[in-house]
Amino acid sequence: MKRVKITVVRKIHHADLSALYENPIEHACEMHEGDTFVSENGMKPEGLCGSAWQSMQSFVSELARGGGNFYDGWMKNPRSAMISCNDGFRPVSYLIETIEEE
Repeated sequence: MKRVKITVVRKIHHADLSALYENPIEHACEMHEGDTFVSENGMKPEGLCGSAWQSMQSFVSELARGGGNFYDGWMKNPRSAMISCNDGFRPVSYLIETIEEE
């Protein structure tokens, strides 16, 4: 199986939505822009947010098996995908891409 790199590329906080609908919580998201993780054998890397993993797991698994080209040419690099976690208050965007072994 191929290794898959997961990079945090953007983290946003919709403070207005949080103020309207969310109960205050501490440590809502521990991901930071620039954080990288590597999935081995299609498995969740240690330290990666579990909620984010649920959003990207099928894409990571497909890339790990050598697949790609999601949605018939969605991404410029067919061996990649841009996936966001499902937190509507603090969405985090992740670039997932196959690591090409030399």
